[in-house]
Amino acid sequence: MNYYSLNHNAPNVKFSEAVIRGLAPDKGLYFPEAITPLSKDFIENIESYSHEEIAFEAVRQFAGDELSEAELKRIVAETVSFDFPLVQVEPNVYSLELFHGPTLAFKDVGARFMARCLGAFSKFDEKKVTVLVATSGDTGGAVADGFLGVPGVDVVILYPSKKVSDIQEKQLTTLGQNISALEVEGTFDDCQRMVKTAFLDEELTSVLNLTSANSINVARWLPQMFYYFFAYRQLRDKSKKLVVSVPSGNFGNICAGMVAKKLGLPIDLFVASTNANKVVTEYLQTGNYSPKASVQTISNAMDVGDPSNFVRIEQLHNKDFDLLKSSLLSFSYTDDETREAIRLVHKDTGYTLEPHGAVGYLGLKAALREAPEMQGVFLETAHPCKFIDVVERTLKEKVIIPAKLESLLLKEKVSILIKNDYQQLKEYLLKKG
Repeated sequence: MNYYSLNHNAPNVKFSEAVIRGLAPDKGLYFPEAITPLSKDFIENIESYSHEEIAFEAVRQFAGDELSEAELKRIVAETVSFDFPLVQVEPNVYSLELFHGPTLAFKDVGARFMARCLGAFSKFDEKKVTVLVATSGDTGGAVADGFLGVPGVDVVILYPSKKVSDIQEKQLTTLGQNISALEVEGTFDDCQRMVKTAFLDEELTSVLNLTSANSINVARWLPQMFYYFFAYRQLRDKSKKLVVSVPSGNFGNICAGMVAKKLGLPIDLFVASTNANKVVTEYLQTGNYSPKASVQTISNAMDVGDPSNFVRIEQLHNKDFDLLKSSLLSFSYTDDETREAIRLVHKDTGYTLEPHGAVGYLGLKAALREAPEMQGVFLETAHPCKFIDVVERTLKEKVIIPAKLESLLLKEKVSILIKNDYQQLKEYLLKKG
């Protein structure tokens, strides 16, 4: 399998080089040359396969021949070694819980897969790999946990100061070893801009072997398709049409779901559920794509004003606006609407949402009002305890913190505060390298 740049001005590369580079030399995101659907028999009999078998079949064409079958099976098995329960919240409304991994967030899947791939590939590279990543919330913790102690890999995480939850901050600032955290006086978009600038700085890249663990990296992006298959596998009634609502920030997660659909998974409609950062919502309404500065919300992992992965979504739809509109809806919700959803769902069903899942739930309900004959799944992307202040204030009751996170809160945060200044980042990286 080869990958090409969506800016179409860089050489095609194999999977390993796409993973190690992260971003193509022409600043474009890598995209697979072909996506071959899985057999109909595999989809129709999906209940007879394990999670490991499903994930292996889904990803094998994208990894190509650079990993042996045995090694890819090992990587996949270690990636999906926890539960992905589909919980019925209301009639025809299901929550796919993606918070049962080590850092209690959906990004555990992509981070674990990428860490293991990079660990395998870095064995053949004499120069140590530096993973440089920006986070708006859960990416940092998942990447830190996934890459902790991986030989030949250093990790540097940039996060916006005072714009992530306490638990999220502790998850990325307390591990030590090969993990470093830079606290940036700015927004997530500022952090992401600095990371992208670093990749294009030849003075830096001539010294350091840089790669990214954001969803711009194919090894972070693609494995997120696994749990769409897992959700479908668990549906009791597969005769009803299916709509999936995804809380969307950088749009890597929903884009991976669209790859799953390309592989043959029968998802009839996607919903990009957003908060006040609604660039894509407005684009689908007006046809005008206009990035904006991000706005801080209680669903902070979605506080993205210029989603990197939307260009991949356009490519999956042949850059045809009408085709995209036929398969994707998008709705935007305020913090007040998000809190009210948390309150009402808990009151009516006893189910506890966190802010991102609440936005996903609201988007799904809006889609089902337009298509009541369908059934729907929304993605609950993090454990409610990761947004404990918001959830407890909204529900006026305590949220139980899992023991492994409770001990984390007692650890001392270790971070380096830097200004929203690329030069500071560059000096740090050169000194570290």
